[in-house]
Amino acid sequence: MPDLLLTPIVFLLAAVLLVPLAQRLGLGSVLGYLIGGAILGPWGLALIHNVEMIGQVAEIGVVLMLFLIGLELQPQKLMAMRTLVLGGGTLQMVVCAAALGIAGILLGMPWVGALVAGIALALSSTAIAVQNMNERHLDNTAAGKAAFAVLLFQDMAAIPLLVVIPLLGGGEGSHFNWMLAVGAVVCVLVLGRYLMRPALRLIARTGLREIFTAFALLLVLGIAELMEMAELSMGLGAFLAGVLLAGSEYRKALETDLEPFKGLLLGLFFTSVGMSINFGLLAEAPLFIGALTVGFVVLKMVLLTLIARALPLAPIQRCTFAGLLAQGSEFAFVVFAVAHDANVLPARWHETLVLVVAVSMSLTPLAVGGGDWLSRLFHTAPPPPPDAIEPDGARVIIAGFGRVGQIAGRLLAASGIRMTVLDNDPDLIDMLRSYGLRVFYGDATRLDLLKAAEADKAVLLINAIDDMEASLRLTDIVRQHFPHIKIIGRARNVTHVFELRERGVDVVERETFESALKIGQHALEQLGIDKETAQQARAKFRAHNLETLDKMFPYYRDEAHMISIGQAAREELAQSFEHDGIALKSGTPPLV
Repeated sequence: MPDLLLTPIVFLLAAVLLVPLAQRLGLGSVLGYLIGGAILGPWGLALIHNVEMIGQVAEIGVVLMLFLIGLELQPQKLMAMRTLVLGGGTLQMVVCAAALGIAGILLGMPWVGALVAGIALALSSTAIAVQNMNERHLDNTAAGKAAFAVLLFQDMAAIPLLVVIPLLGGGEGSHFNWMLAVGAVVCVLVLGRYLMRPALRLIARTGLREIFTAFALLLVLGIAELMEMAELSMGLGAFLAGVLLAGSEYRKALETDLEPFKGLLLGLFFTSVGMSINFGLLAEAPLFIGALTVGFVVLKMVLLTLIARALPLAPIQRCTFAGLLAQGSEFAFVVFAVAHDANVLPARWHETLVLVVAVSMSLTPLAVGGGDWLSRLFHTAPPPPPDAIEPDGARVIIAGFGRVGQIAGRLLAASGIRMTVLDNDPDLIDMLRSYGLRVFYGDATRLDLLKAAEADKAVLLINAIDDMEASLRLTDIVRQHFPHIKIIGRARNVTHVFELRERGVDVVERETFESALKIGQHALEQLGIDKETAQQARAKFRAHNLETLDKMFPYYRDEAHMISIGQAAREELAQSFEHDGIALKSGTPPLV
C-alpha cells in the first residue's frame, strides 16, 4: 500500500514542478515529462523501480488519445485524407526505411537486422508528435494534417512488420492468427456501427454522469484489450471506434469525460519513456550514442523535408512537418524486442537502438523548434522596403489601418477629407489598394517615413496602432519632432490611456469602451429593465467611469492608491444607481 500511494504522489509532484518549468522555458510539456522520468527512474533518484509496469499502464493514455482523435475524424473526412494517408505514408516509410537501413549496414549491422531496424526507425511517435502539434496549434495546419496522415499509415504498417520478423529470423513462421485479427476488426466495426450508440443512449438515460464516464472508459479499454488479444495495435482499434462514433450525438460528452484521463495517462507515458533511458549505456559510450542519435534525427529530418516536396505543403511548412516526425516511435521498442527474440537483432544493437529512440523522443521539441527556425530562415521573405510617398497635401495621417483605423478612415474619406495612411502589413496594403484607397507600406514609428508623409504640414495624427509599445513610441516621436500636430490616440486599456495622456495626447479613446457600454445596455434590456432606464444607466456609468479616470490619472503608477480610488468609485456608483431606482442587484462591473 505505501508503494501504491508513493508512485502516483511522486509522479504528480514531478509533473506539477517540472512540466510548468519546461513550458516556461519554451521546451513544451513533453520534454518536461521526459526529464521528470529520467530524474525519477532507476538511473536518477530511483524513486520508482517498476518501469515496465508503469509503461504498460501508461499506454492507455496513447489509446485514449487515438480514440479522441478518431472522434474528431468523421468517415467522410477520413476518406478525403486517403490520398495523403496512402500516398504520403507509403512514400515516407519506403524512403526513410531504405535510407536508415543502408545507414545500419554501413555501421556494421547484419543486413537483416539493418532492414528491420530501418523500418522500425522510420516509424514516428504518434503520442509525442500529436502532443507537440496541439501545444503549438499545428493540428489544423497543412503540416499538422500531413504529419497525422503519415502517422496513421505508420500505425497500420507496423502490424505486418511484427508478422514478418520471425520469418526473417529463420523460424518456422509467425504465430500471428490472421483469422483472429480479421475477426477482431470486424467485431469493432459491428460494435461501433450497431451497438455502441444504443448502449450510450441507454447509459445516458440514467442521468448518472459518473456511470457514463465509467462506460466510456470501459468501451475504450475493452476494445483495446480485444485488439491486444488479436495481436493488433490497441491504438488502431481505439482509433477505429472513435471514427465510428464521430457522428454520434454523444461525441462531445465522450471527449469531455475522457480528456482528463488522457492528459494524465499521456503524461505518465512520457514519464515512463524518460525512465526507460539506459543512462548506463549512455555513460559507457556518450560520444557514440550522441552522434548516433543526432545523426538519426538529422537524417530523418532531411529525408522528411525532401519527402514533403511531394506533399501538398508550402515550402515554409516542410521543415515543421519534418520536425514533428523526426523522432523514433514507442512502437519501435516492441519491434526491437521481437527482432531480438527472433535472433534478427544482436543484443548490443537492441540496447543501443532502444536508447537512441528514447533520447530522440526527448529531442522532439527541439526538432520542431529547429524546423520552425529553418522555415523562417530560408522561406520567409524579408519585409519589403517602405513605399515612396508622393506629396498630396493631406492634412491628416492615420497610423495603423486595422479594424479601428479603417472605420475612422472611411468616415473621413466619406466626408471628403484627404489623408495619408501608413501600415506595416504588406498583405493588408495590397488588399486596400485593390479598393482604390491611398495607403502606403511602412513603419509609422520611423522618423524618415513621417517626414515623407509630410508630418511637418499635417495638422492631425490618428494613432490607431494596435501594439501598445509601438503606439507610445510613435507618440513620443511626433511630440518631439512635430509638436504642432494634434493627436487622437486609440488605447487598448486603462494603462494605455494613462500613458497616452501623460504624453499630452489631445484625445484618447478606448477601442472597446463604447461598444462594451452598448452591450451592457442591451443586457439590461434583455433582463427586463426598460429601454429608457437602461440608457440612463449606460450614460451614468460612462460619465462616472470617465470621471474616475480623471481621479486616477495623477496616481496611476501607485497601485495601492489606484485600488483605493477604484473601490470608492464602485461604491459611489452603486449608491447613485440605487438612489435613481436602477435595479442592478448583481453589482457593477470593475473599471476596465
